[in-house]
Amino acid sequence: MPGQTSMRRAALRIHGKVQGVFFRESARIEATRLGLTGWVRNRDDGTVEALAEGEGAALEDFIQWCHRGPSTARVTHVDCARAEPSGEFPSFTVERTS
Repeated sequence: MPGQTSMRRAALRIHGKVQGVFFRESARIEATRLGLTGWVRNRDDGTVEALAEGEGAALEDFIQWCHRGPSTARVTHVDCARAEPSGEFPSFTVERTS
């Protein structure tokens, strides 16, 4: 299919001081600005998890943003696993803590 080759998917786990610092909503705003779909949520272990899909360059920009986060966050490490996109998400949302 035309255009499919540029679409990418990344599953991210963001470590550090990333909860209680407006990280999820900031990530939603950034992902939406970049035209990405997927979700972001807090994890019970204190990390933030995100699953994002979109055009390759925009996804790379989002991954780089996750290494910084909002100004109140202190990111120490980001785990990133890449996969084929599914196209299942209509938008980028903040999900409940898991």
